[in-house]
Amino acid sequence: MRIFRILKSLISEDEKFLHGLELIEGWVSKLLSIGMILVTLIAIFHLGYSLTETLLKTFSQHNKANFNTELFQLFGLFLNVLIALEILENITAYLKKHVIQVELVIVTSLIAVSRKIIILDLEKKDSNDLIALAVAVVSLSISYLVIRLANSKNN
Repeated sequence: MRIFRILKSLISEDEKFLHGLELIEGWVSKLLSIGMILVTLIAIFHLGYSLTETLLKTFSQHNKANFNTELFQLFGLFLNVLIALEILENITAYLKKHVIQVELVIVTSLIAVSRKIIILDLEKKDSNDLIALAVAVVSLSISYLVIRLANSKNN
């Protein structure tokens, strides 16, 4: 019964309700930060392992054709770490300012699309996939430019 009265007072009074929401947002943001730190560390470990394994295979087998394929996969792993760092930066910026910074989100999206383009196997994809990626890059680039110009006018 007491819990229901507390919940009722929280819901009926706007200031208490908004304060409760801010507390929840803060805790969720902190949990997301911890999760992204773990994901980033795992991505770095996976990158290190794959890098070591690929280099050892390359030096022992002298297979250059296979190395080119592995090289693009390594680039993808490097970009995975970079994307994880950008997402962590987005969460950190939200914790500091309590505002989602659209410019950071667009940059993160551009990196993710670039990663997709770098690791894309052109033999397995058709022209529609390439057109879709091109449209995504152009759209994100224009969005970034518009937001960047708007931010520079405001400062």
